[in-house]
Amino acid sequence: MTGHLPARAANALTAPAVLSGSEDVVDLGDLPAQLDGWRPKLVASDLDGTLLTSAGEVTARTRAALTACWDAGIPVVGVTGRGPRLLESVRGALAGRGIAVLAQGGYVVRFGGDGGRDEVLRTVGMSREDATGVITAIEDVAGELIVAVEDAAEQAEALKPLRVQHGFDWPYPEPAHLLPRHEVLPVGSVLKVFLRSSSLGQDELLARARQVVDPAVAELTHAGLGFIEVLPPGVTKASGLAVVLETHGLGFGDVLVFGDMPNDLPMIEAVTAAGGRAVAVANAHPAVRAAAGGLTGGHDADGVARYLEAVLGV
Repeated sequence: MTGHLPARAANALTAPAVLSGSEDVVDLGDLPAQLDGWRPKLVASDLDGTLLTSAGEVTARTRAALTACWDAGIPVVGVTGRGPRLLESVRGALAGRGIAVLAQGGYVVRFGGDGGRDEVLRTVGMSREDATGVITAIEDVAGELIVAVEDAAEQAEALKPLRVQHGFDWPYPEPAHLLPRHEVLPVGSVLKVFLRSSSLGQDELLARARQVVDPAVAELTHAGLGFIEVLPPGVTKASGLAVVLETHGLGFGDVLVFGDMPNDLPMIEAVTAAGGRAVAVANAHPAVRAAAGGLTGGHDADGVARYLEAVLGV
């Protein structure tokens, strides 16, 4: 059957809860001096929990800061776990400008702008067989799991509603195919799989899953929503961002990146290793705060905007 999922959130763009630290304001000090002359050539930011407020909105201050980046010749790229079925929400957040990385890096799109046709630059899928094997391996160490699926990687399929097992407790209300477990996985490829445990938290479930899943078979992560994600091998926010950088003739060392959850770690680590700058928001997961070299205010305190203002001197 197809229906709307009941959920805790008020609408499809809201986060499931206000996060600790989300309203914190961080003193950035003399940021230009700390950067010692370094200036980004591209800004990459996670959306939910980082750029967007708890209500899923871009504030006027944040919009102005993003516009200031573009006006200074610095492209802004949204790098999100949201799948292509939520493409219009991503387009709205970025005012339809530039390139966006969706599905944790598995789907990269250049916005058409002014009514032009969008160009899909990357789309990566995982076979039903591989997805089934990964789910089985994780259940062997974590117990029975509840499953949801982003449909096939081909664009027409990827825009279809989420395929959700009854009882998944998806955090956003949106159209979905509500299905029994044996029908959740489609016949063809999938963009990604979501796994929820009724007894294990997301960090513990991810740790157990990584013990039994070879990275050559699947990439594993979580975005702080109470479940883990299974992606095709090599699909991370870093690999998705690399597609964008290639189009601009830039490297990771040219990037200023913002994030909040473990799914942001690959791009944070790639940027930091190359000499770029990585910044965690105040509400970030401890692992992200540890990996990022910088810290800014929470996502409900315009943390990204405040940092960009300091960098640009606006």
